[in-house]
Order: sequence, then structure tokens, then C-alpha cells
Amino acid sequence: MPKFAANLSMLWNELPFLDRFEAAARAGFTAVEFLFPYDFPAEQIAQRLQAHQLQLVLHNMPPGDWAGGERGTASLPGREDEFRAGVAQALQYATELGAPQLHCMAGIPPAGVSQAQAYATLVRNLRFAADAAKRQGVRLLLEPINHFDMPGFFVNRPRQAMALMDEVGSDNLFLQYDIYHAQRMEGELANTIRELLPRIAHMQLADTPGRNEPGTGEIHYRYLFDHIDGLGYTGHIGCEYKPRDTSPGGTDRGLAWIAAHGQSLELQGEPA
Repeated sequence: MPKFAANLSMLWNELPFLDRFEAAARAGFTAVEFLFPYDFPAEQIAQRLQAHQLQLVLHNMPPGDWAGGERGTASLPGREDEFRAGVAQALQYATELGAPQLHCMAGIPPAGVSQAQAYATLVRNLRFAADAAKRQGVRLLLEPINHFDMPGFFVNRPRQAMALMDEVGSDNLFLQYDIYHAQRMEGELANTIRELLPRIAHMQLADTPGRNEPGTGEIHYRYLFDHIDGLGYTGHIGCEYKPRDTSPGGTDRGLAWIAAHGQSLELQGEPA
């Protein structure tokens, strides 16, 4: 049975971030993920993880100026020193929080930067980050993000990400396969997951249209869960969706999708 991780950047948004750990544990999750931990001291987050017996499975590297529209600096020429400082900061948090993997956002190259420049910069930065992460026992992940939700994002298809990974040539760089983004860009989910599974280290989900819970859109998640389980995938699937019910308690009510798809948060493995 697939193992699910609650994405605390997307779920229980009516609560302050640090209170969402308790909400996730109360709902039955034993694992969590989130976008960015950097607004909080690592020790505060570690305390929440320990208090609620939760495993952190993933967080992102610093994205640059998020409020200003940046979505990562890895493909931005001239920002290499900032990128490397972000690698160090992300690894410090990962080490203190016990996160086994980090997601490196490829970024949106600004006007005036050619595709060739962005590609070469991204390859160099991924090599650096993958090597630095390997020295600390942390996997580095690269995620394609659809160009409808994030126009201009440099990596938007799984096979494009695979070609980049081949160019980087690191045995510590893996694919983060987001089912929602993949469906929006190309579909063909079951066969693509089967083909790419040996290099997938993490998955995420949401339905489309709307990026809401499974069962609210076009993706046949009941079939897909059985398919992923049958392939022997042992990683987590991050629940990175926007609850359709945005009122207080909407996240908890929306979790009915789990049982409706023949899944359970029980027997998800031992908490950290």
C-alpha cells in the first residue's frame, strides 16, 4: 500500500505552520513534507516532528526571491554563489531535521538568458548540489513543473528532467515525479511511471483540474495507486494538493478521499 506524506505547506492552511504538525499526526499521518523551513529555526521544527512522531521526507532548497516571482536559482547565470549558499543552508536543515532528500527547483531564467546558458548553469549547479548532498547522505531531487501553473519554469517534462540527469552524471540525483504536473503536461501516467520508476525517489499527487484532492478531477487514482504499489515503489507520495473545502476543518473533511480510493493511513510504517 502506498505511503502518504502530508504536505504542510498546502494542507491545514487555517492553522499556523508549526501547528500543522499536530494536525497531520491527529489525522493519522506518520510522514510530512513542506516547501521551505527557513522562516523557522530548525530546532523548532525538530521539536514538532519529535513531539508528534513524524518523519520529514522532503523539503525544498531556498528558491531565491519567492515573493518576487523567483522559483529557484539553479538555472540563473551569475547567481552561483547564492545557489551554493542555499545548498549549505538546505543541508544544514536537512541534517537537523532528518530529511533524507532535498528538492532543487530549477528556476525561471530571466529575459536575456538563452536556453543554452540556463542549461549549462543548471547542469553545473546540479552537479555541485548532488555532490554536496551525497557527502551528507542526502538525496537530491529534480522535479518537472507544468508550464501552465508556473510559466517559464525551466524543467517541465519528466523525460526532459531525465536528460538533464544524464548530463549531470551523478548517482545522487533522482526524479521527483509529481502526478499532477505530469498529467497537465503529457498524461500517459501509468506507462511513464513504470518506465522511470528506477530513478524516481519521491512522488506527489493532486487531481486536475483544480489541483484538489484525488477524486475531484480526471485522474483515475484508484487504478494508479494499485499500479504504483504493484510496481514495488517504496517511497512516499506527498499529498501536495489544495483542499477544495477551504473553510476551517476542510482539510480533515477532504481526507475522505483516502478511504474512498481503497487506501489507509494505518500500517504506513513506523514513525521516525
